[in-house]
Amino acid sequence: MAQPNHDPMADAGDVLGTYLRSQATAFLRGLRLHEESGAAATESGVAARSLRGAARRISGSLATFRAVTESSWADGLRTELAWLSSTLADEHAYAARLARLMDALHRLSGSPQLPAPRGSAGALTVGSARAGALLDRQLTLARTRAHSATLQALGSSRFHAVADAVALLASEVPLNAVAARGRVGEVLVPLAAVAETRLSAAVSALPPVGGCEAAPSPYDADHDGLWHEVRRLLRVHRYAREVLGEDVTRPAAAGEALDRHRDAAEAAAASATAARTPRIAPATAYALGVLHADQRHQVEAARTDFQHLWLREPAAAPR
Repeated sequence: MAQPNHDPMADAGDVLGTYLRSQATAFLRGLRLHEESGAAATESGVAARSLRGAARRISGSLATFRAVTESSWADGLRTELAWLSSTLADEHAYAARLARLMDALHRLSGSPQLPAPRGSAGALTVGSARAGALLDRQLTLARTRAHSATLQALGSSRFHAVADAVALLASEVPLNAVAARGRVGEVLVPLAAVAETRLSAAVSALPPVGGCEAAPSPYDADHDGLWHEVRRLLRVHRYAREVLGEDVTRPAAAGEALDRHRDAAEAAAASATAARTPRIAPATAYALGVLHADQRHQVEAARTDFQHLWLREPAAAPR
């Protein structure tokens, strides 16, 4: 959102209210598009992404600037928007994960650099087809269940209550009368700084990335949760900057790296789950193992990309 910084002397309630109303309008627009798209997968996917994006922005802004709103209303709406965003995300996530893994299998099975296990030349080529079929069954089933859950959610009274609440938000934002009259520089900027401080602390707590002796093995998924938390906090920080009208180019680029990290980590987990399927052929297990290793390497690459994007000025080496 390329817009100039807001006047620090402007009313905090006016600035926050304008942003929340715009996101509520975007949510309702996405909802209308979703209803009009029917069974068309492409249009439905675009509508769902629009709904999720607006829901995340409203929820994130209510979390950061809770003190400027009626807190009980903000807490309730945040809970419902988090439920909706998660529900809408699942179907797309399974479809994207399957596509990612299939592309990787095709790429890896044609790579001459990958050794086959001893005594089974060509095992990756043989096993990749079976591995692909297994992943397709598992992830398509998960996607089908997620699709059913989405349809059930969108037809529920809970969803209609959320939609009604957002529709009211598009015209009127429940604000704390005292805090809303404060100036942007005195109210919103300090609250946004708190979100940034939390992000900085989470980034500082991240383990070293590959390329140094202290870095964990690229196959170690124990720290994925720390990176996922940074991704969440970065998104909240980005939305806070949007509210203030600041440039979000850098956090957006860093967020894309963490999106890739999340996608690769979840794809690796899916391949590991498939490899634990009872009585699969050795060639299938081998192909899934190679696929898992490939996705974990993608995890490490995304971590490195994030560090380069976010920590642009590394500390000078001691002399």
